[in-house]
Amino acid sequence: MNYYPSGKFISREWWHLLLLFSLFDVAASQSIIQTLPGYPGTLPIKLETGYVSVGELDEVQLFYYFVESERNPVKDPLVLWLTGGPGCSAFSGLVYEIGPLMFDIPAFNGSSPSLLLNPYSWTKIASIIFLDAPVGSGFSYATTSEGYHSSDTKSAKDTYTFLRKWLLKHQRFIQNPLYIAGDSYSGILVPMIVLEITNASVLIMIILPANEVGYMPRMSLQGYMLGNPGTHLYMDYNARIPYAHRVGLISDDYYQSAKRSCHGEYISPDPNNAECIYYLQLIKECIRRVNRPHILEPKCSTSWGKRYNDYSKDILMPSQQEELWCRYDNYVTCYVWANDPTVREALHIRDGTKSEWRRCNKSLSYDEDIASVVEYHRLLTRKGYRVLIYSGDHDMVIPYVGTVAWINSLNLTIDDNWRPWFVNSQVAGFTEQYTENSIYSLTFATVKARNLSIIDSFFGGGHTAPEYKPKECLAMVDRWFSFYPL
Repeated sequence: MNYYPSGKFISREWWHLLLLFSLFDVAASQSIIQTLPGYPGTLPIKLETGYVSVGELDEVQLFYYFVESERNPVKDPLVLWLTGGPGCSAFSGLVYEIGPLMFDIPAFNGSSPSLLLNPYSWTKIASIIFLDAPVGSGFSYATTSEGYHSSDTKSAKDTYTFLRKWLLKHQRFIQNPLYIAGDSYSGILVPMIVLEITNASVLIMIILPANEVGYMPRMSLQGYMLGNPGTHLYMDYNARIPYAHRVGLISDDYYQSAKRSCHGEYISPDPNNAECIYYLQLIKECIRRVNRPHILEPKCSTSWGKRYNDYSKDILMPSQQEELWCRYDNYVTCYVWANDPTVREALHIRDGTKSEWRRCNKSLSYDEDIASVVEYHRLLTRKGYRVLIYSGDHDMVIPYVGTVAWINSLNLTIDDNWRPWFVNSQVAGFTEQYTENSIYSLTFATVKARNLSIIDSFFGGGHTAPEYKPKECLAMVDRWFSFYPL
């Protein structure tokens, strides 16, 4: 007999039956994609797409893209990747950050975009599941109106269920080192997912006899990676003003006056504190026209919605473009491509499930019910997981100074002091390594390199660091996966 969490005992035969149902419960929708509109010929990568059902009644259908490692899929790490938001599709991570495909943006003229291979794809060293989560993101959908409502807590549980079911259907990857990764708002969700996996692993060990453990996907979780992560939202956003001062966007006088009068509290100042409000208004005027995701790039003079809606009017054509290039212009390609019926057919998207694909769905029914995951990090680092936190150092959405502040609050031991790390003999950023109880625990790195590649940005890393500095970020994760110092 085996102990069940409800307090009841169930027989070994019942456990076999439950496990059998669990295997059949996996959504059968998965397809190997060999060709895609925009790419000439057969894809040189192994791409799979599909849906996995989650939720109490399987009413949520989470869509994923899976790309096997181009090096050694038998031994290389397995990464689950979430893009931020909440509500941004993992396809953005696939084509603009770490995936094997990228759009030929210079050649795009408003018609069907072409696809190229990304020379700095993380799939060169790892197999990656790009997941559209939470429900409503990308091509993920629900079969009921109630199913579309989600939250931080529910999304973390749904993502764990997705991963469990996906591994049951792809058991050859169960033994691969597993890492959970993401950037931006995913910084809230990833530590929660890691804890879900951890708690489930403990439960499996308790309720299943040793000779039956192999039936369940005892995940080989090694750690997690986060880029410019939302962690403690108040601390993250409050860091914007100290960061703006550090990089020369506001004067010493404005900063010191605001710091003194606001007592270091810039997000929700006392409305009766006139001096504080005065200096915050001066600072706001200084940084109002600065592009927050990357302070060195132009700030769009029109809204993103207008830029997308006007793409058919050739606003991107050089002969008609009267304003500076804007990074959001790059994202028009994914809208045109993903909303093409031939693309949806090639990806095996279920008919009638999504009227319009959006890179980031801002209309989710979603509760941000977790304001801080600092304590999650404190707990997980004590459990010995490997953690990589990296920050593009030109990001003012979630500035690295706020990230360093919450890392310092964990009271870890510094094992390797702040120093530069290099790619091609050039400074790619700065890094510091921490331990917990003499166990290798957390690595923090900034991404700042400048180089002369026509493929890479001339600037340092922004809010989504691999999008700006793909070569440096690939080198960073390759070394980290291999247990090499950055």
